[in-house]
Amino acid sequence: MVSNTQQAWHHLAGDDVIASLESDKEAGLTASIANERHQTLGPNSITGQKPVPAWKRLLLQFHNPLIYILLFATLVTIFLKEYVDAGVIFAVVLVNAIIGYVQESKAEEAINSLKKMLSSTATVLRDGEKTSIPAVELVPGDIVFLASGDKVPADMRLIECKDMQIDESALTGESVASEKSLDILASDTVLADRNNMAFAGTLVTYGTGKGVVTGIGDFTETGKIAHMISEAKALETPLTRKIHAFSKLLLWVILGLAAITFGVGLLYGMQASETFMAAVALAVAAIPEGLPAVVTITLAIGVRRMASRNAIIRKLSAVETLGSTTVICSDKTGTLTENQMTVQKLLAGAESYDMSGSGYQPEGKLTQSEQAASLSDNAALHHLLVAGLISNDSRLKEDQGRWTVEGDPTEGALITSAMKAGYDLKQCEAEFKRIDTIPFESDRQYMATLHRLDSSHNLIYLKGSVEQILARCTAQLDKNGDAVDLDVTTIEEKVHEFAGQGMRVLAFAMQQVPSTEDSLESFNQREPNQSLVFIGLQAMIDPPRAEAIRAVATCQKAGVRVKMITGDHALTARAIAGQIGLQNNPGQKVETLEAITGKELSTLSESEVIDAADRVSVFARVAPEQKLQLVNALQSRSHVVAMTGDGVNDAPALKQADIGIAMGISGTEVSKEAADMVLTDDNFSSIEAAVEEGRNVFDNLIKFITWILPTNMGQGLVIMVAILFGITLPVLPVQALWLNMTTAVFLGLMLAFEPREYGIMSRAPREPDSPILSKEMIGRILSVSTLLLIGAFGLFQWSQLHGASIEESRTLAVTLFVVVQSFFLFNCRSLTNSIFKTPINSNPWIWGGISAMLISQLLFIYLPVMNTLFHSAPLSLNQWLLMLGYGVVVLLLIEAEKAFWRRRNQA
Repeated sequence: MVSNTQQAWHHLAGDDVIASLESDKEAGLTASIANERHQTLGPNSITGQKPVPAWKRLLLQFHNPLIYILLFATLVTIFLKEYVDAGVIFAVVLVNAIIGYVQESKAEEAINSLKKMLSSTATVLRDGEKTSIPAVELVPGDIVFLASGDKVPADMRLIECKDMQIDESALTGESVASEKSLDILASDTVLADRNNMAFAGTLVTYGTGKGVVTGIGDFTETGKIAHMISEAKALETPLTRKIHAFSKLLLWVILGLAAITFGVGLLYGMQASETFMAAVALAVAAIPEGLPAVVTITLAIGVRRMASRNAIIRKLSAVETLGSTTVICSDKTGTLTENQMTVQKLLAGAESYDMSGSGYQPEGKLTQSEQAASLSDNAALHHLLVAGLISNDSRLKEDQGRWTVEGDPTEGALITSAMKAGYDLKQCEAEFKRIDTIPFESDRQYMATLHRLDSSHNLIYLKGSVEQILARCTAQLDKNGDAVDLDVTTIEEKVHEFAGQGMRVLAFAMQQVPSTEDSLESFNQREPNQSLVFIGLQAMIDPPRAEAIRAVATCQKAGVRVKMITGDHALTARAIAGQIGLQNNPGQKVETLEAITGKELSTLSESEVIDAADRVSVFARVAPEQKLQLVNALQSRSHVVAMTGDGVNDAPALKQADIGIAMGISGTEVSKEAADMVLTDDNFSSIEAAVEEGRNVFDNLIKFITWILPTNMGQGLVIMVAILFGITLPVLPVQALWLNMTTAVFLGLMLAFEPREYGIMSRAPREPDSPILSKEMIGRILSVSTLLLIGAFGLFQWSQLHGASIEESRTLAVTLFVVVQSFFLFNCRSLTNSIFKTPINSNPWIWGGISAMLISQLLFIYLPVMNTLFHSAPLSLNQWLLMLGYGVVVLLLIEAEKAFWRRRNQA
């Protein structure tokens, strides 16, 4: 019985595969057998992952200690019958949950995109008849016909092929279309080298063929990727991990302090109800209600800033994760490179030339020894460029300024090369009218075209592999246009030089024949003694993006290691890595760059893979599952991993990485759905900008946390001291809520708009396991909390001694918190640099926030309805001057403390 299992079909002869699948090469399957297999094995479609119900996804947004704190605060305020405050706090909780729910990525969307990759119809052989059926009805053993332009409907072993080339870049990462053959391959041949196979979802770009279906649906290579996407775990980001741990600690500290307060009050003989209200007041005062809202808003501001720098964020937490990144694993094709073959080196008339520019855009210069080259000085160079232009079946197309190739990428590069030198395709085709063609075939390894030269002569141009072209040449064209002796040694030296730089080298030859020879039939008959004249070489590569080179350098300077993980050949990968400037380790020379292939990786133990992933920067000929393995290996060493890519083969690793980055223009829908961030310009340099923004977001969050905690801790200390000394509470629970919510929104939130500090990309990434607050910041929080305790408690007691009402004294204590936190806000604009070196107008939001806070506090103090609601009372001018003076003292003391740490860190 035929089963839907994956085997090494590439290791078997075509006839053996057909026999194993109980099919017939000439008649295909019968309709009854095909129907039976369809019923048994199921449709040729990818099984979608069972989605998490919407209600469950929403409830999961509440599963966070910080949210527990807010829910607790809501219950407390309801208990206090402060229903407006309870509504405000719960609204904060609800907004956070909705934002998280909307932003959350859905894995099933990625799998649905994979389903769309399978073609809708397929031409098959059933009961000896050629017929078209829905691709979903294909079964193992079906004989399928393929032609140029077809999307391959299932995995299949090829049993016939003629000049067949298939674009597998989305699956394997290789930029050049795969040339297909029927040869039996070794069982351990990597996916990208299985030239006798066609894979579901790839595109036939040239030729025709026929294959027997070996895998459908989930059992195709595309299906395996879908399975890996569904299994990849959604990781907590560094921020969520740290906030989670911090919130959990804060929860227990607050509950512990509240319990101590309650116990001490009972020991002092206070009434249980009064003591309980004091404990509740402490808990409400110490809970930073504004923290989750400000975290969410700060991340959202980061999203907006990144969007302006061509990075679209699909998950809010991805903003901060970028700032924590220690390793960027990048696909080569289309990410670090243009994904457009480009001619860079030429050899003609025994002279070498360089061609600038990249991609299919016909902008660049032909130079020799860094000087503009003259076509009139070298007849061989003229023929070399013309041959590449007109012995060619592809076309360039421009759409909204973006140039693409219709046909073979190699031929597109040859057209671009000639156009850069000033040749016009239509003019050349009219001047050298094509009469006949011998198309490229894999066993022949060349293409020949016959052109009308003049009334007496025709001209044959050949392009193809160096070996095949040189074997047919007896002379070479010199710069004067004369045929001279063939210098095979020099040519081969140049070929090795170009190949050593990771380039693909094509050779060109020509032959002048009588005009009576109007077909290539006689040329074929002269095989292999065709006595051609060698013209020259064109060497091409998928070049690195210029902006990627700069971005990689900046990332490495910032301590972020960049690794290339590609399905392309090791030689090409190493050459591109050298041009980009990748390093195995910071400071290591490029000459020592190490590269490991997927085949070598498969022989390593788990511990050796982890070591190689950490040590090596270039991984070539890597299968999709190995990309995922490398990401896991790096994460096991506590790295925060960003993975970039644009192909289907990148999707599982994109989802597993701490942050997945997809390409917006060239990226497949699958990669975009699996990613956390999409680059709208496919520009690696946008990642550098995003990392910069991510670091700024984290800096601003730390600034906010450092700013807000003294407010809560100071209030908690004031209440605890009052309990310990049996004194009336200086701050009521409702006043604590007012203080927490207004200062967080009007003052603290303004720190989210702080611009990037100088040198943000010159420092090393944060250690992934480092605490959210450093010892320096904890010390500062304790210092300001103590200063707030001294000031608020002192002013409260001072005003009581001078006969002020309890409402007036409490208003004084609350307002002192507002004044000191306003001054402390300026201290927090930079946690290390002096306030006097921070441009005063670089963040106008600060002034707007302080103005809004001042107006709100004036209403709190002087508006009768607010006096009733919050038990406040008007203050005198002298009281205001006392508070402002104390605020200035706190500001200067914190600046002195910052100066102490600066000197200590510099020592």
